[in-house]
Amino acid sequence: MPSATVTTAVQLDSKVQDQFFWTCTEEPHRTRRQAIIKAYPEVTRLCGPEPLTKYCVLAVVALQLTCAAILRNTPIFSLPFLITAYVIGATANQNLFLAIHEISHNLAFRSPDANRLFAVFANLPIALPYSAAFRPYHLTHHKSLGVDGLDTDLPTSLEAFFLDSVLGKAFFCTFQIIFYAIRPMMVYQLPLTKIHVFNIAVQLFFDYMLVRYVGSHSLAYLILSSFLAGSLHPCAGHFIAEHYVFQNQPKGKSDPSVLAPMPETFSYYGPLNVLTFNVGLHNEHHDFPAIPWTRLPLLHETAREFYADLPSHSSWVWVIWQFIWDQEVGLGCRVKRKQGGRKVGGQDWRGDELETPGPGLRVMS
Repeated sequence: MPSATVTTAVQLDSKVQDQFFWTCTEEPHRTRRQAIIKAYPEVTRLCGPEPLTKYCVLAVVALQLTCAAILRNTPIFSLPFLITAYVIGATANQNLFLAIHEISHNLAFRSPDANRLFAVFANLPIALPYSAAFRPYHLTHHKSLGVDGLDTDLPTSLEAFFLDSVLGKAFFCTFQIIFYAIRPMMVYQLPLTKIHVFNIAVQLFFDYMLVRYVGSHSLAYLILSSFLAGSLHPCAGHFIAEHYVFQNQPKGKSDPSVLAPMPETFSYYGPLNVLTFNVGLHNEHHDFPAIPWTRLPLLHETAREFYADLPSHSSWVWVIWQFIWDQEVGLGCRVKRKQGGRKVGGQDWRGDELETPGPGLRVMS
């Protein structure tokens, strides 16, 4: 009987793993980065902090705090409260999510310490502390793109198996911010460092002061804004658009022994990039993580022939719609590899990667 149970479990695990696209090839960004630098060495001069980022963050934080104060006496389930949270709040907090994404690459200031502290400030209207933990998980996503057990942007096998239906995918899209918050800790845990403690302490103090001197409805507005930012919201389409494979692939792509490269990062060239720090230029960002959002369009124009033939998206709203309703697309439509890359911020890696790494990244090799 135990033998039969083990056999069933192995078969189930094999069935779940087969839903993904497995590859033995290296992730494509390092190779393309080297080719672009060889063809256009001047693109390396695009790397470095963008001063405009801090002013954008200050403006959006001020906007969110103003809205929170205005709504302090507004009923939570009233139309003005809910519409403001969806239209303004969710858009603003998605902008702050992606500001923290920029800052995690040391692209707001030259000083790593200044970037860590400013990320904590940008975190305030999000209402829940996450900026300190996001950085090592996100840098590992870059260094270990698609690596099973390291890249926490990948859905787990259980997600792919149990949410493989229209209702399951609709559930995932509605609550994806919760999946993105919990999944990394389920894959591997980071050591608690001073910047993590600082992030938590500052956020809890801010939330307490907001409730005490402004009102609980103001905090509810910020929390609801964060939830809606990662739910069925146009700007939330970038979570799915960036790495899910929408094009039909031959069945052999599920075999890890097949050495056939396939697209695994997808850019979006639409108007919502204006609100999201150009995160839609995602192939460009993965190719050159040290180039800030304002200079990614120039990279695209300079090396246009490297990007012209890559599959891309023109609508994040359509991405969400197709992801939910297309039976050929699901959480298993991600490229995975068994090995490669490395963990940033793990017990066996340098502490400075987790807190204050060097003078700032220029070009990742």
